[in-house]
Amino acid sequence: MDGTHPEDDPDSGGLLKQFRIAVAADLITLASLHHAEVDDVLLIDLDVQGFPDTLGLKLTQPTSMEASSIMRQALEALSAPLHAEQLDELAADYAAIYLNHDYNASPYESVWLDEENLVMQAPMFQVREFYRRHGLGVADWRNRADDHLVIELLFIARLLQSELMQHDQANALGEAARFMDEHLLRWLPRFGERVAKRCVTPFYAAAGWLTSAYCEELRDTLADFLGEPRPSAEEIEARMRPQTVQTAPLKYVPGAAPSW
Repeated sequence: MDGTHPEDDPDSGGLLKQFRIAVAADLITLASLHHAEVDDVLLIDLDVQGFPDTLGLKLTQPTSMEASSIMRQALEALSAPLHAEQLDELAADYAAIYLNHDYNASPYESVWLDEENLVMQAPMFQVREFYRRHGLGVADWRNRADDHLVIELLFIARLLQSELMQHDQANALGEAARFMDEHLLRWLPRFGERVAKRCVTPFYAAAGWLTSAYCEELRDTLADFLGEPRPSAEEIEARMRPQTVQTAPLKYVPGAAPSW
C-alpha cells in the first residue's frame, strides 16, 4: 500500500481494492502468529515477508508503532534453525496461551463474554450466524470453535477478499467494521494485554500486543473511510443485548372459558 490509507483518495476504487487486499494479507499473517507453535518455517516466512515492517496498513498510532517495534526486536532474537531450548520455551508459552489456558487468556470469544467464562456459549453461536450470512462456516468446529482468534481474523480477511463484494466495496468494509465491533474488539484488547503481561517469551508477548493494536488501528481507519464514528462500548453492548419480547396480557370474554 506504500503507506497510504483509503481515505487519501476516496474516489479511487483501485486504491480501495489495493487496501482491501493488503489488509487481508496482514490479517492472514497475524493469524499465523496464533495458529501453531513457532517453528523454523514460520520464522523464515516472516523474514521473507519483512514482517512487521511490510504490513500493508501503515501503523501510525503510538501503541501500534510500539507493538510493531517489540515484534521486530523479538524476531531479531530468533533465527532459523531454532535451538532446542528456544523451541521448548516457545512451545510451553504457546500451550499456556492456546491449549492449557494457564495464563487465563483464552483465544476464544465466549470465554471473555460469557458470564461464566465458558467456551462454546452464546457469543460463539452469534459469530457462527455472522459467518452463515456470508455463506461461510467452520468445518471442524469441535477442534477449533467458530469464535477462536485465528478464525475471526481469517473471516475478516475473507470479507475483504470477497469478489462478491467487489462492486460494493464500502459494504465489505462496513461488514468488517460491524464484525469487529460486535465480536473481535469486544475481547481482543483484553486478550492482547493479558498475554503480553503473563507470557514468558517476547515473541508471544509481541504477537498478542501487535494483533490487538493493529486491529484497533484498522477499525479507526475503517471509521475514517466510512465516515461513521466508532460506536461506544455501551452502544455495542446495548446492540448485542438479547431483546426481550413484550407480550400483551390475555383478555377473556366475560362468561367464556379460555380455549386451548
